[in-house]
Amino acid sequence: MKKFNLLLICFILSCVGALAQAVITFDTKEHDFGDIDEDAGLATYVFKFKNEGNEALLLTRVQASCGCTTPDWTKTPVEPGHTGEIKISYNPKGRPGNFLKSITVMSNAETDREVLLIKGNVTRAAAN
Repeated sequence: MKKFNLLLICFILSCVGALAQAVITFDTKEHDFGDIDEDAGLATYVFKFKNEGNEALLLTRVQASCGCTTPDWTKTPVEPGHTGEIKISYNPKGRPGNFLKSITVMSNAETDREVLLIKGNVTRAAAN
């Protein structure tokens, strides 16, 4: 009987441990810059997220779909109930016209891969 009780306790503890999970939620997953002047410099936006889970959240990789988009993100673990951010910078220089770029966010969260989007329209620089 003692052996059975010990096994039952171990099983319950392993189930409780399996329920511990980080959960990432974003205020928004898409941002529209609207019209951007080609010579205005970098266009930036900060995506804010919260860990709504019960385990620390760690972003393991944040990757943009092209070299014109640069991500910078919270690199320390985000404790349950706390927030972090992903700053996206888009370089419009030499890229007139509409754009739609994706940023893939990988983490230890329940949903381990999220996709963020930025879009807009780069207007040509005025001729000198």
